[in-house]
Amino acid sequence: MALLDNNKDVMPLRSIAELLTAKIRTLKMYEDKGLLPPKKEVKKLYSINDVKIISFVHYLASVKKINANGIKYITEMLDNNMDEKNRTDFLDIVEQKLEKLSGKEVIDVETI
Repeated sequence: MALLDNNKDVMPLRSIAELLTAKIRTLKMYEDKGLLPPKKEVKKLYSINDVKIISFVHYLASVKKINANGIKYITEMLDNNMDEKNRTDFLDIVEQKLEKLSGKEVIDVETI
């Protein structure tokens, strides 16, 4: 039995913004544009796996300067064309690459 359940929703968007050194307003904008994993609850909490996707979305928007439609297309491709294991492996590779970026390379954006 694993100690952590990476699919359990436990983290609010404010905490994720702090982890990513992003503004909460920016992450809420991503949410409004439908770029983040959908949440139905009133108190929206995100899982560790969601955080990986959110950090990927933030990277695409802030570093690669990809607009909302491009990000939606990329994330839909991940969801529709990769099984869970390959998607997890891909996001792990992305996470490793993001960890190597310096703070200067990741610029917070207010609009996509």
